[in-house]
Amino acid sequence: MSSNNDRLDPRLLVMIAVVLLGGLLGILNSTMAAVATGDLAARFDTSLSTAGWASTGFLLAVTATIPFTTWAVDRFGGRRLWLAGLAVFTAGSLAAGLAWNTGSLIAFRTLQGVGAGLLDPLVLILLARAAGPARAGRVMGLMGVVLSLGPVLGPIAGGAVLSGLSWRWMFLLSVPVGLVASLLALRVIPADSPDAGVRTRLDVVGLALLAPGFTALVLALSQTAEQAAFTAWQALLPLALGVVLLIGYAVHASGTRRTPPLVDLRLFTARGFTASVTIMGLGGLANFAALFALPLYYQQARGHGVLAAGLLMAPAGLGGAIAMPLAGRLSDRLGARGLACGGAILALLSASAFTRMGTGTAEAWPVLAALTLGLGMGCFSAPTMGSLYRALPGPMVAQGSSVLYMLNQLGAALGVALVTLTLQTSGDPVSGFHGVFWLVTAVLLVILTAVPLLPGRPAARAVHDETVTSGKASR
Repeated sequence: MSSNNDRLDPRLLVMIAVVLLGGLLGILNSTMAAVATGDLAARFDTSLSTAGWASTGFLLAVTATIPFTTWAVDRFGGRRLWLAGLAVFTAGSLAAGLAWNTGSLIAFRTLQGVGAGLLDPLVLILLARAAGPARAGRVMGLMGVVLSLGPVLGPIAGGAVLSGLSWRWMFLLSVPVGLVASLLALRVIPADSPDAGVRTRLDVVGLALLAPGFTALVLALSQTAEQAAFTAWQALLPLALGVVLLIGYAVHASGTRRTPPLVDLRLFTARGFTASVTIMGLGGLANFAALFALPLYYQQARGHGVLAAGLLMAPAGLGGAIAMPLAGRLSDRLGARGLACGGAILALLSASAFTRMGTGTAEAWPVLAALTLGLGMGCFSAPTMGSLYRALPGPMVAQGSSVLYMLNQLGAALGVALVTLTLQTSGDPVSGFHGVFWLVTAVLLVILTAVPLLPGRPAARAVHDETVTSGKASR
């Protein structure tokens, strides 16, 4: 293979860096705000559950906006939509930093979530289109650095801001970063005009069913965590609504209409696509369950403060940040199955090791287990995402990205809900911690059984596809 196929073009690397900078904004801001719920409740003299809606509203807005992005990227063009997402997110950040009461903060955080809902799937779409099938693993691996470090760095950054500055700076700091990201995007993201051959009519009925349907499911899981019960009406009502809406969308998308569906359900007839999005959804569940439980273990079982707990969980993100670029690059040559299998086994062994740890365990062991857990998850995540984009034809990249991100969001929300239930129904923090990691172990075992369904070694023609795609991206 020639060196041109081994190396990413410098212009592409610069574009990747700029896109990842914008993508990091939403991930960091989401997790930073989560650690400030107590401070916000005290500042506005309200309950923890009410202040928590500053984070819940953000998450629901992200989920509701993702399906719209699927259509809008082809209708308006990737760069134009990316700049719009940055503008909405930056405006929401400024407004949230100037909020005067709980209601205004929740409203402005929701506006931020709309911006993040445009940016998050666009990261996948822009990078997949620019990279081409032959380099999908490498580029998804670089994106994985942000996905791995974002959830870990957010609580650390939030704790650092709250220890020395006002809570407002958690949002205001995003404003200059958003402006810089916008200026850089204007320079390095290639202008793309909507293709006249691409459908431009919005599937309004599909959007009205799919976006609220997934949002209702995420709300149900958030309420499950807040109420500590799956049977609470606050969880059952949105769950029932979400299921009805998604069934309605399935009926709608299966019918014959002049306007193509927002997400074509025939995507799921491809074994490789279904395996990839299933693995990434379950991976989101396992990852967020671990990241949610680890700081609680360090605080409740080991007696550490918030900032120290955040620093001690950092090896999990560091492991993913190390593994994903390497595994993604290798998967472009070797395929996804072997790397994903090895990564799932390593992650499974690491998760099971946590079930043996208690208050007297030397601190080096959970740190080492978190590092190897991150390494294992990185080794199956990047190859899985790369195989997804190698299997999708170009016009379906936006739909595939939307499905991938929505299922990953759903898995993350389910992971947090299950951790909360497990911890609250356990007799003590250590047994609850063990229960969480038995759950993570079981999920990783399911992932391991799904790995053989991933696409095999990349086809030789991917090199040609890469050249064609790169030529289009550079014009």
